[in-house]
Amino acid sequence: MTNEKLDLASPDLVNENFEKLAQLFPNCVTESTDGKAIDFDLLKQELSHAVVEGTKERYRLEWPGKREAIVTANLPTTKTLRPVREDSVDFDNTENLYIEGDNLEVLKLLQESYLGKIKMIYIDPPYNTGKDFVYKDNFTQDSEEYKEESGLKDEYNQRLQANPDTSGRYHSDWLSMMYPRLKLARNLLTDDGVIFISIDDNEVHNLRKICDEIFGEICFVSNAIWRSKDNSNNDAKGFSTDHNHTLVYSKNQNWQPALIKDESKQKHFKNPDNDPRGPYFDGNPLNSPNYRENLIYNIKSENGTIIEPPKNGWRWSKKVMQEKISTGEIRFTADQKNIRRRTYLQDMKGLPPSSLMIDLDKTGHNRQAKYELLKLMPEDVFDTPKPIKLIKYLMNLGNIGEGDIVLDFFSGSATSAHAVIDANSEDNNKRKFIQIQLPENTDEKTDAYKKGYKNITDIGKERIRRASKNIKEETSADIDYGFRVYRLDDSNMQDVYYKPQEYSQENLELFSDNIKPDRTADDLVAQVMLDWGLPLSLKIEQALISGKKVFKVSENSLFACFDNGIDEAFAKEIAKEAPLRIVFKDSGFKDDTAKTNVKQLLKQLSPETEMKVI
Repeated sequence: MTNEKLDLASPDLVNENFEKLAQLFPNCVTESTDGKAIDFDLLKQELSHAVVEGTKERYRLEWPGKREAIVTANLPTTKTLRPVREDSVDFDNTENLYIEGDNLEVLKLLQESYLGKIKMIYIDPPYNTGKDFVYKDNFTQDSEEYKEESGLKDEYNQRLQANPDTSGRYHSDWLSMMYPRLKLARNLLTDDGVIFISIDDNEVHNLRKICDEIFGEICFVSNAIWRSKDNSNNDAKGFSTDHNHTLVYSKNQNWQPALIKDESKQKHFKNPDNDPRGPYFDGNPLNSPNYRENLIYNIKSENGTIIEPPKNGWRWSKKVMQEKISTGEIRFTADQKNIRRRTYLQDMKGLPPSSLMIDLDKTGHNRQAKYELLKLMPEDVFDTPKPIKLIKYLMNLGNIGEGDIVLDFFSGSATSAHAVIDANSEDNNKRKFIQIQLPENTDEKTDAYKKGYKNITDIGKERIRRASKNIKEETSADIDYGFRVYRLDDSNMQDVYYKPQEYSQENLELFSDNIKPDRTADDLVAQVMLDWGLPLSLKIEQALISGKKVFKVSENSLFACFDNGIDEAFAKEIAKEAPLRIVFKDSGFKDDTAKTNVKQLLKQLSPETEMKVI
């Protein structure tokens, strides 16, 4: 019976506001003596570009630099992504992306175009072993101080910092690197999206705590243990560490992994009495895991024998139990002294995946991953790739299918891209990948450097090319084998475009064009797509309209023309195509009158078209 009593109270707006804030800022939900609460100091930090000081004690993970890490994630960027056609494969038609640059800046740039569009994220970040590097994200210093402190700066203007385990900020620097990147990554996940993070024992405890903050503790799915070695280390001091962790977090607390079909379990299904429904298994639990009084009742068998309940009672209520007996799911034993639950093989959709990923045939191991890469690239260019089987297994758990995007923002040797192409070749699917990798220089002493791979992105791109070629030759699958390369760079726009107040009228005359002289129309199209929130994978075509080059993005989703001499005649021709959006250079109009007239003509002739200038 439903409760028909009137509440006779106004809505609890405090609770409603709490739930709204918790949804927007799950990392600001904390614990107090009265239960769950909003950490207002942290909320202030989320809404501020400056560091907000606070001294209130609370239950949460703290480290020196945490507030700066939050600010770093929230600060806007004026950088852009520039297309690199010469490194791409089938640039005009592919929907796969390979992006070179600091993943923090790149993730910021993808916030609008890929907000809520990524079905799965897999990352294999630096494990902070004391021998690797971390990204140095110190926004409070000017560029020269930044360069001097970091100690490393490559030709792409990226900063890396050695992080030895003797450092006083050993864990803090690693946490400050991971926090803003994961925070931005969460925004990109679809509502049914999931993130898998490979990590070892060194930082798994800290990583889980920051993931609990960012994704919400309720969205923790599993800490799956992956057997990463096929042989133990006989020379190990103490235990041989033969595993890695895979932390699994979902965007939505109701997310469920795909069920696993385990053929080894089928041997338990028999059909000794020729049941018309086929093989079955008798013996699944009938008892309740917890004591409940309403589950304590006797069952009378067909010959009148009384069957008493287990200690905690039956698994179902008396009514449900009778229904299951009537359908044949619950059956009496031959002596009528007990009951059995019958499960049919044909009804088995699969089993929940185990948190122990120890079946090497399904998830591979590190030595196999090394052999896979050596077979593809005998130059021996990368020491620690992940196996293709592992990524494909995780894709299966994440229900990654038609048109879904897999993002890897610590791409390394691009195993995840290889896995996506391989999976597509098996079922002719259209999964897509986005790889992000810092162009970290390879050591001059390594074989990789000597073979011409000057940085890690050279290795990743070449792996995808070779993997695609091999898979196409072996399978002849009609799938997307290409990828568009983009490179992180400073904005295409002159500094005056962002800070005109810092220039005098005399200086402004030097910038008759807002656009930097070394930038191409391709560069501008990419920046406009990001600014307008359009995916970088959309098809881009070129056409001549009234003698001017026009870029058409996804048919009429966006038109862009950066030629000079834009006038009323051109506007009339463009209006016939009724684009949803159109963008021009501010300096591209014939004159100020033409600029005004073009805008008015588009309003009249194509009222759905939104016009902008850069």
